Amino acid sequence: MELIQFILDFLGNPLLVLTEIIRDYGIYIYLFLFLVIFVETGVVVMPFLPGDSLLFAVGLIASTTGQIDIYTIIPLLVLAALLGDNVNYFIGKKFGDFIQSKERILFLKKSHIEDTEKYFAENGGKTVILARFIPIVRTIAPFVAGAGEMKYRIYLLYCITGAFIWVTSITLLGYFLGNIEWVKLNFEKFVLGIVFISVLPIIFKAIKRKK
Repeated sequence: MELIQFILDFLGNPLLVLTEIIRDYGIYIYLFLFLVIFVETGVVVMPFLPGDSLLFAVGLIASTTGQIDIYTIIPLLVLAALLGDNVNYFIGKKFGDFIQSKERILFLKKSHIEDTEKYFAENGGKTVILARFIPIVRTIAPFVAGAGEMKYRIYLLYCITGAFIWVTSITLLGYFLGNIEWVKLNFEKFVLGIVFISVLPIIFKAIKRKK
């Protein structure tokens, strides 16, 4: 029950949970953050983890308290995202047909995969970069790339670019805006705003297609 409560708290308020982990475990926060980003991007059945809000919270903590070193955490989380993506790609290559034959596996629905496949069909390889900023799609895109047999060298180029842009941009956004009182008081709303802006291209494309 304690583990379930921890997960719910983490999903609901990652900033508070990270602050408590730093207080209780100190430097092990780096290992925790690495594992969360790795799992969110590397395990196709775990698309629910708070990637965007987590990165923003990391930048905010680094800016306001200095308990996380910005020069250490950004390369570390870029590496975590890269490793996760590559694991996910090869899972898709190996088990794509099996996973897609199921309607649902844990938090992953077949409809999630189908929607991501459509996004790939419309945007090609750059989907790997764009998907970084879209919850759920971010986790499933590497899997679909592997299952769809995208050439690995092409995938790797997009993967590296996407991981660097995603981690760096959102973490630094939290870092530079972290001292603004309104941002701290409206943390969840601000992160939701980031996610909304990220999915605007999809919304515009859907509207255009409907017209």
